[in-house]
Amino acid sequence: MTDLRAEFLLRPDIVFLNHGSFGACPRPVFAEYQRLQRELEAEPVDFLHTGRTLPARLAAARAELAEFLGAQRDDLVFVPNATWGGNVVARSLRLRPGDEVLTTDHEYGAMERAWTFACEKAGARLVRARLPLPLDDPRRAVDAVWRAATDRTRLLFVSHITSPTAFVLPVAELVRGAAERGILTFIDGAHAPGQVALRLDEMGADFYTGNCHKWLLAPKGAAFLHVRRDRQDLIEPLAVSWGWRADQPGASRFVDEHEWTGTRDPSACLAVPAALAFRRRHGWEQVADRCRALTVQARDLLLAELGAEAPCPPTPWLAQMAAVPLPPVDPARLGATLRERHRIEVPVTMQAGRPWLRVSLQAYNSLRDIELLLAALRAEL
Repeated sequence: MTDLRAEFLLRPDIVFLNHGSFGACPRPVFAEYQRLQRELEAEPVDFLHTGRTLPARLAAARAELAEFLGAQRDDLVFVPNATWGGNVVARSLRLRPGDEVLTTDHEYGAMERAWTFACEKAGARLVRARLPLPLDDPRRAVDAVWRAATDRTRLLFVSHITSPTAFVLPVAELVRGAAERGILTFIDGAHAPGQVALRLDEMGADFYTGNCHKWLLAPKGAAFLHVRRDRQDLIEPLAVSWGWRADQPGASRFVDEHEWTGTRDPSACLAVPAALAFRRRHGWEQVADRCRALTVQARDLLLAELGAEAPCPPTPWLAQMAAVPLPPVDPARLGATLRERHRIEVPVTMQAGRPWLRVSLQAYNSLRDIELLLAALRAEL
């Protein structure tokens, strides 16, 4: 799987096993991103003025992204990152004292903080359902979530793919269950677009945010927030600017309020179609299949080396990321040692009371990268 390595700008002296954190942008996509930035600087007013071409260009980029996501163009807006999208929802909903926001014990720290912040301001409570490990039948995970629900549960917030432990959660079933219970749903899809197939309209989540700069291969600063049409009146912009009460003929209030917020560089968002084209040009479904196979192989080798139990079977829980539990170690120290002594970029974190190592693999990775990680762990552990 090394044939595409040259398409990326990654340093050759680093074993990069951490695509999941910030992604890596292919050369042609990055070139288009820089071309757009140069076009902006050549005539900033013409490029950025909302009365000229920018709204139509953003709409065209959103249309291509929406088609890929199985959504409608004006039901999503570009945001800088998925955490921003989560903050839009968390700061918009009018939680009341005594309300509960239900989540799991495998969520991304920044998003968990956003919802904790919103709960504390409202006098509400964040409730963490404990997922049973090892995960086997998805129904056990779903049941664990609903066992923690009460008649005070206002919203369910879960990751589509958990960041620290790399589980693909059964979000479609959770969304259906929430709807039956009259509970709103917010899905943190930071890792999902480009890693798993998405049909957002069919899923029916009330709110869904995802990154384009990770598995979609777009530049940093490109992400989206998708809000179901009948929930858009609940959502407010984090920054009130010219888009608020713009009253543009035929325009979407939701789009105006979130995309027309003042001066910011939209080049990363406008480069999303280039990222989608790169994926099509290189037959990315087949590339992703090879990456998933390598992920399973890598996890098997790591588990054998560590003498650890698999936290889940590969299907339906894994895509292009996998996490393995480690023996008692200082996660920060081990991560720094792997980076500084062995030139391996891989996250080591603490989750659910124990340290985990997560590999996230892209087209530039090979079995040789995993072998180097195994040798480094053998030396350090």
